[in-house]
Amino acid sequence: MNIFKKVNFLVMNWAIEALNKTHDEAPTNSEQMRARGGGSASGSAGGEGATRAPTILDFAVGGQAVIEGVMMRSPNNLTIAVRKADGTIKVKKKKFRTFTQRYKWLNVPIIRGVINLVEMMYVGSDAINYSAAESMDEELAKDVKKSDKPSLLAKIGFVAMYAFSFILAIGMSLSLFKLIPLWVTTWLASHSSYIDSHYIVFNLIDGVIKMAIFLSYIFILSRFESFHRIFEYHGAEHKSIFNYESHEPLNVANAKKQIRFHPRCGTSFILVVFIISILFYTFVPKQPDFWSNFSLRLALLPLIAGISYEYLKLSAKHANNPIVKALIAPGLWFQRLTTQEPDEKQLAVGLQSLQAALEMEKAGSR
Repeated sequence: MNIFKKVNFLVMNWAIEALNKTHDEAPTNSEQMRARGGGSASGSAGGEGATRAPTILDFAVGGQAVIEGVMMRSPNNLTIAVRKADGTIKVKKKKFRTFTQRYKWLNVPIIRGVINLVEMMYVGSDAINYSAAESMDEELAKDVKKSDKPSLLAKIGFVAMYAFSFILAIGMSLSLFKLIPLWVTTWLASHSSYIDSHYIVFNLIDGVIKMAIFLSYIFILSRFESFHRIFEYHGAEHKSIFNYESHEPLNVANAKKQIRFHPRCGTSFILVVFIISILFYTFVPKQPDFWSNFSLRLALLPLIAGISYEYLKLSAKHANNPIVKALIAPGLWFQRLTTQEPDEKQLAVGLQSLQAALEMEKAGSR
C-alpha cells in the first residue's frame, strides 16, 4: 500500500473509527458470558453462504473495516478476515484483552477513555497493515515476502516507512481537524468584533468548520475506488453485527436484509463529540495569540477524549432513551457517507470474522 493510501486510511480510520467504542461495550452481565444460543448449524457448515446457528453470548461485538476485510473484536478476542487476491478468505485470530481489562487500576473514568483511544488506534493501524499485506496480488506479496529472514537494513527500512506514515498521518489529522479550523476562526474573529468578544460563538464556528472539513474529506475519499470499497466493508461490518444482534442464523441472506446504519457506530456520535468540545473550550480561557490557543487545545485533547468516552459508555446503556435517539439521528445520516452497500462476497468476509470471534468466546467460556 503506497504512502498516500496508508496515510489517508490511517487518518480516515482515526476520524471514523476512533470513536467506535460502543459496539464492543459489554453489558454488565457479560462477565458470566452465558450462552443463549448455539448448537449445530442448519445446512452446510462450510462455504461462504453457509447457514450457521447463531453463537449468541451476553456481550456486544465491535469492529471496523480494513483493506479488503473486516476486523471484529469481542471482549477477549480479535479476528481479522481478509479477501485474498485469489478469492479465498484468510482469518487471523488472536486473544486480545484491553489494558483496562488486564490492569483494573487503569479502569478509571476519563483515564480509561484516553488509554482505550490510543490502544484502538494502534490495534486499528496494525490491522490495516496486516490486511494490506494479505490482500495484495500474489506476485507482489512474493516480492514483499521473498526472504524468510529479511536483512537488518530491510527491517530498519520497514520500521522507518511505517513510522514516517504514522507521523505524517498524525500531522495531517491535527492540521485538518485542529489547526486549520482554529486558524480560520481566529482570522474571522480578527475581522469581527462580535466573534472576538463572544467566545461561545468563536467555538461554535470552529466546530462547524471542523465538521465541514470532516464531511468534505470523507466525501472526497469516497470518490476513490479503493476507499469506496472500504466504506462497503464498513457496511458489511454493520450488517454482520446486526445479523448477530437479531439472533438469526449467521449467513449472507440474513445479513443482506439488515440495514447498514448502526446506532452504535462512532460516526453516530461525532456530532456529539464536536458539541462536547465546543462546550468544553468555552470554559477554557482564551489565549492572547493563535499558537498559545492552539497549543492549549492540543494539550486538552486527551481530557476531551476521556469525557467523550464516558458519554459514549453512558449513552450506550440508554440507547432507547428518546433524547439519546435524537442525538444519534444525525450520525445515522452521516453513515450514508461512511458506509456503502456491500456485495455478498464482502458480507461473507464480515460474517467469517464475526463467527470466528464468537466461536473463540464460546470456547473460552466453557
